[in-house]
Amino acid sequence: MSPRYKWYVVGMLWWISFFNYADRQAIFSVFPLLEKEFSLDSVQLGLLGSSFAWTYGLTAPLAGFVVDRVRRKTAILAGLHVWSLICMATALSRQFWHLLLFRAAEGLGETIYYPASMSMISDYHGKATRSRAMGLHQTSVYMGTVGGGFFAGLIGQHYGWRWSFIVFGGLGILLGLVLQRFLLEPARGQADLAEFGDRARLARRLPLRQFLTLVWGTPTVLVLMGAFVCANFVATVLLSWMPKFLYDKFGFSLAMSGLMATLFVQVASMVGSPLGGWLADTLRRRYAGGRTMVQAGALLAGAPFVLLCGSTDSVHWLVTALVLWGLCKGFYDANIFASVYDVIRPEARGTAAGFMNMVGWLGGGTAPLVIGFLASRIGLSAAISSAALVYLLGSLLLTAGIVLFVRRDVARLEAALAG
Repeated sequence: MSPRYKWYVVGMLWWISFFNYADRQAIFSVFPLLEKEFSLDSVQLGLLGSSFAWTYGLTAPLAGFVVDRVRRKTAILAGLHVWSLICMATALSRQFWHLLLFRAAEGLGETIYYPASMSMISDYHGKATRSRAMGLHQTSVYMGTVGGGFFAGLIGQHYGWRWSFIVFGGLGILLGLVLQRFLLEPARGQADLAEFGDRARLARRLPLRQFLTLVWGTPTVLVLMGAFVCANFVATVLLSWMPKFLYDKFGFSLAMSGLMATLFVQVASMVGSPLGGWLADTLRRRYAGGRTMVQAGALLAGAPFVLLCGSTDSVHWLVTALVLWGLCKGFYDANIFASVYDVIRPEARGTAAGFMNMVGWLGGGTAPLVIGFLASRIGLSAAISSAALVYLLGSLLLTAGIVLFVRRDVARLEAALAG
């Protein structure tokens, strides 16, 4: 196998992740069309966003548990075909509860991807390149969000909202058929075996009870999960409510609202994520908590720009805030799973990613509904600005983890792997 293949894997997974996010983002850009056709209020629109997040989160631990016991390639490509078919089926909706059902089902289809892909990348990339690989992969999230936001709005504006789902779902199925030939399954724990050699001690499987005991005894994981809830809450506010915010407050078209709500944040995040991965890999060589330091600083720096997004009446300042928010978001996102994998054994990393997604999406996934509720009382601008407080809480959690837990938990894992 070519030494470059580990980077080719990141490239193939990049395209799958692109459609993972394009499919889930598409619905937010056609909120005004759904609001009109189905006579929906802000709480019902919020439920459409939260139904996906709750299903995604509830099924994530099971998905992660399965990923540690099956071929990751099979899980990834099967998931791609399932969620793409569900995306296409959303076009059949004729009532609000149909939309709610398909959105929840799509969350079920997509939940296996991240535990499987992060586990696969961690087996191709060891400690020296893991944050960079995951940071590069993370840029697909931003491009998928932009593509889903803009093209769903554009297609919906000209051909109706149903065609947005048909197009994205169909392209996802085609991609899965192409990658079936080229994506290869790595050996479990491959990168760690390369680092520790014959001394590396890997279990074949880690039972769920033993995994839960491991997590409870590794406070760094609990801190990272809590911060992920905070970060995901704010990110979900952006994904779900920003298109409608721009449509209502600034009078942009559907396509332009979908584009502006995603383009500036996601392009800036595309810059921030590789930089955050590089910085984290560099700091990790010097400090056990190097990756977590990058995350804590990113949330702290991003909070003022979240506040500004909701409070400004100037398009110029809105764009500036979105760009700087996105840059900070990229630095955080590059290390979501790499930080966890510094303290979690290779044979349990799929399960760990599943539990991370569960708490992140169940907690953070309440954002569409919470913001919809607040918007009905204090207005959407103030509701969006209030999310800055959640970023500050996440930064405080990570800082506490760096001071109290990370060094000990990293040393414990490295000692266990080295035998």
